Amino acid sequence: MRNGDFKDGEHVLRAKIDMSSPNMNMRDPIMYRIRHAHHHRTGDSWCIYPMYDWAHGQSDSIEGITHSICTLEFENHRPLYDWFIEQLGIHHPQQIEFARLNLNYTIMSKRKLLRLVEEKFVSGWDDPRMPTISGLRRRGYTPKALRNFAEGVGVAKRNNVTDISFLEFSIREDLNESADRVMAVLNPIKVIILNYDKFLVESLDAVNNPQDESKGKRLIPFSREIFIESEDFQEVPQKNFIGFLPVMKLDYVTLTL
Repeated sequence: MRNGDFKDGEHVLRAKIDMSSPNMNMRDPIMYRIRHAHHHRTGDSWCIYPMYDWAHGQSDSIEGITHSICTLEFENHRPLYDWFIEQLGIHHPQQIEFARLNLNYTIMSKRKLLRLVEEKFVSGWDDPRMPTISGLRRRGYTPKALRNFAEGVGVAKRNNVTDISFLEFSIREDLNESADRVMAVLNPIKVIILNYDKFLVESLDAVNNPQDESKGKRLIPFSREIFIESEDFQEVPQKNFIGFLPVMKLDYVTLTL
């Protein structure tokens, strides 16, 4: 096998354990298989590759891992993980299984996320639409918000799905404490107050952060001409609409206080 005398799939190397074991992972599992594939480091000089269960424990042992955290589907693999390490007589980490994090309406599978990246459906792993740490950072999620979310979800031994609204709640809670308040009119309509002195400009105090007095205040100018959001004005008002209505058809809205 090592010399490349056989084709892919012709032979495998198995561990002789117990074909009558109730755990099918212990029934003489495969350790190495043949694969003639170009490797980015070793090139074509190596044509046999280890299976995950055989390499997992050795990798953890070499790196000095004390606790190997896995998802629940590896619970049945733990006896094989332990058996390989004990037979080799190497440092023995402890494998512990927990439920993986699942968010509704969100793809969490690394294999599927990789396909999105490779097939150019997204710009990369840090695309703001991706549920990755780098993607969430670009969307404005803070480390504290993600830690609070993880602590709130907790550790479970049963698979479940977390509502994404809880993740959004975590960022709102953090930003409510840390972010300064600002105002912006995204789609503006000009408003002219007819009975307001056109040369007068008043300054109004606004708190930068009501959760943190040390952030101070800012001044907001108020004058005869102001801007409102377009959605707050209707030329032909609908029923129960609360907002600005036209006095006359001009390129701006007029208002009398």
